[in-house]
Amino acid sequence: MIDLFVKYEKVCTIVRTNSYVEMTELKPTESEMEVLQIMWDKEPCTVRDVHDILEKTKDVGYTSTLKLMQIMFDKRMVERDTTSRSHLYKSLISREQAQETALNKFIDTVFKGSSTDLIMKALGQHVASEKELDVITEYLNQFKQTKK
Repeated sequence: MIDLFVKYEKVCTIVRTNSYVEMTELKPTESEMEVLQIMWDKEPCTVRDVHDILEKTKDVGYTSTLKLMQIMFDKRMVERDTTSRSHLYKSLISREQAQETALNKFIDTVFKGSSTDLIMKALGQHVASEKELDVITEYLNQFKQTKK
């Protein structure tokens, strides 16, 4: 039984089972992220709502969308309102939490945990405009001040 959702540095769920508490990190798959993206813009929404948007860009069957959303419900990524004939789903993970989790996973796996390497690669691969560089510089200055 789910007690609550908590945000630490990662998206976690606390599950109470018998006499102990288990904390599980939620790591949405690529397909789950696609569904969450749709839900954040449309929620609450039905499986049909999500499927109609998904099938515009992918070859996916309705039952596959249904099964994926049922799995997401089982993982406690979404909640489901069953009071009406068409079940309504709502995400339990915020866009910010999912972005943070995905970015941390990306930095850990691709850049061996180095955010410096990520930033240097990003700046090296993309020609930043003067305005973008000014925004980055201002952000870094603010970041330095908060760390003092």
